[in-house]
Amino acid sequence: MKKYDVTGMMCAACSARVEKVVSEVPGVTSCSVNLLTNSMGVEGSATDEQIIGAVVAAGYGASLKQSEDGSGTGGSSPSADNEPLKDKETPLLVKRLVTSLIFLLPLMYVSMGHSMLGWPVPAFLQDSKFAQGLVQFVLAAIVLFINRKFFINGFKGVIHLAPNMDTLVAIGSGVSFIYSSWIVFSGAPHHLYFEGAAMILTLITVGKMLEARSKGKTTDAIKGLMKLAPKTATILDAAGTERIVPVKQVKIDDIFIVRPGENIPVDGVITEGSAAINESALTGESIPVDKSEGDTVSAATTNTSGFIKCRATRVGQDTTLAQIIQLVSDAGATKAPIAKIADKVSGIFVPTVIGISLVTLVIWLLTGTAAETAIMHAVAILVISCPCALGLATPVAIMVGNGVGARNGILFKTAQSLEQAGKTTIAVLDKTGTITTGQPVVTDIIPFGESDLLSLAYSLEVKSEHPLAKAIVRAAQEKNLTAGATTDFSITAGSGLSAKLGETRIYGGNIDFIRRNSNITREALDKADELSSQGKTPLLFARGGTLAGIIAVADPLKSDSAQAIRELQTLGIKTVMLTGDNERTARAIAAQAGITQVIAGVLPDQKAATISKLKEQGKVCMVGDGINDAPSLTTADTGVAIGAGSDIAIDSADIILMKNSLLQLPALFRLSRATLRNIKQNLFWAFFYNVLCIPLAAGAFVPLLGWHLNPMFAAAAMSLSSFCVVMNALRLNLVSVKK
Repeated sequence: MKKYDVTGMMCAACSARVEKVVSEVPGVTSCSVNLLTNSMGVEGSATDEQIIGAVVAAGYGASLKQSEDGSGTGGSSPSADNEPLKDKETPLLVKRLVTSLIFLLPLMYVSMGHSMLGWPVPAFLQDSKFAQGLVQFVLAAIVLFINRKFFINGFKGVIHLAPNMDTLVAIGSGVSFIYSSWIVFSGAPHHLYFEGAAMILTLITVGKMLEARSKGKTTDAIKGLMKLAPKTATILDAAGTERIVPVKQVKIDDIFIVRPGENIPVDGVITEGSAAINESALTGESIPVDKSEGDTVSAATTNTSGFIKCRATRVGQDTTLAQIIQLVSDAGATKAPIAKIADKVSGIFVPTVIGISLVTLVIWLLTGTAAETAIMHAVAILVISCPCALGLATPVAIMVGNGVGARNGILFKTAQSLEQAGKTTIAVLDKTGTITTGQPVVTDIIPFGESDLLSLAYSLEVKSEHPLAKAIVRAAQEKNLTAGATTDFSITAGSGLSAKLGETRIYGGNIDFIRRNSNITREALDKADELSSQGKTPLLFARGGTLAGIIAVADPLKSDSAQAIRELQTLGIKTVMLTGDNERTARAIAAQAGITQVIAGVLPDQKAATISKLKEQGKVCMVGDGINDAPSLTTADTGVAIGAGSDIAIDSADIILMKNSLLQLPALFRLSRATLRNIKQNLFWAFFYNVLCIPLAAGAFVPLLGWHLNPMFAAAAMSLSSFCVVMNALRLNLVSVKK
């Protein structure tokens, strides 16, 4: 996806217009415009010139988003100074507001303080209505000039057949000003609306300023991640001399050192030393992780104790931190399906409001009402209508939800995945590495006449690369055992191993393999059967023709898997284990975890078909390691990769859980549901506001209740609506994703 900065967008109607014209460019397969971040993501074969040209032709500005080195790659870098996210809008709006108030206050004093309350004015204004009107005309004209951007953008939208919020404001304020000017210069200066014309612009500027400041808070998560990126690194040159260099100068295979209290500058592998690394910046896990030689470390994590030397493996935009920032940013540039509701409404909203305003004006005039009253209602409709609230309802909630997720080690690739996850009714869990640790360990050592069974097994398995063999090797090394020298080593695929230890042939493997090479007692068979029923894999060993014993190996349940399953069930989500393991082992693990439905013995290429069948029963979320389960992750409504802290770029998953903990899954669903609920609240209030306020502004309640809505109050209400939508979205920061 290529990303562009778009300028000139003021409301949802603007973003809908940009999205429409770019989508019509030949070669564009998808386009998503984000009003919140003034950005656009485009996929397809169209050139940058074609895309930018289409945006410019529609009356807006566009440029390819710049990378750190200034090249137009459409990417982002964590070591940038947050310039793309810097709030440039609020300072300009504050300046505009202050300047407007300098002229608005005397205007209000003359128009309302003197006329309505009898406050004193200079002698030349005391008895001259024309002079008072002329002063109001000049002051209002200055305020209109200060806020000329409303008129420029508004009428530019009309010229390009894409009227926007500024069009409504410009027409409302402009009509009030022109009508009042005509009255002044016609010689009958009464019922002037100069203060209304100026106040409308000032109040909406206040609303835009509050909105801009609130919008800036929604990107705090990305800003926070960017601030984590270290600026320098201490590297060792060929002579072993330490040099402090800017982090962007670190190259792959450079050796860098990290002392206690320092942040790790780039991703790497420890080559010397050990340390406790605080990885909370990436995973949300506050407990430091012990790392030693051969372990990987990630940029922006903190060395809490120990001195380590590391070899750089990923630098710049390839680091884990950079990829997390890119994922969060990309998710903010995409659009959730629920946003289409607001888009459809916004596309016709402004023309409809203008039409309603004209109809209201005509109806009031036809009823014999004074022109100023008719104009007041027509203007009130224009300024109270708020496509901004509709346009912001979804993206602000998505951005805040993404930020909360990032702080808790939950990364959404798209806004669609954030919305879709909340609708999940079935969670399908891979067994190995998801429910279990993914690292087999020795659980039982049962000798049958062999005094040192583990040493015998170690001598045989030390030459094997099989995961079960590695479990035995680790167990032996933990006991500081020594492997005997073997010769004539051979492997029988899928069955077992054999070798000569001294002059005797030794064997290790499954029951069938050992039975072919030695005698097995009924007691041993019963014990092996018992171990299998517990979800363990019994490995039998023999010396010559005599059974030496059984070593059971199992992939143990993660310590928090059972709790996670209970939380999922509390959320009303059905859990299913999907594994290629045998039925007996799978059911034993499922029983420990609390899962009732097990689908076992499924080959990788059959998993996708199984997911498709489950989708007939509801919305399916597939949870796996993101590599072996790629087809099923893609087939599911939502694909979740778990424990991917060192490998963020997993193409097949929609959501990435940084911790190797299943407890993040219920946290993910809680966050998604809270975000979806927040979006619905925002959309409801945005729609409800317009449904209620437009009739009020039109004067529909005058015959029954005598309610008139002054355009100034309409402007205040319009400004506050957008501000309230943004503030409601910011409440997501208070959501606790943990039970």
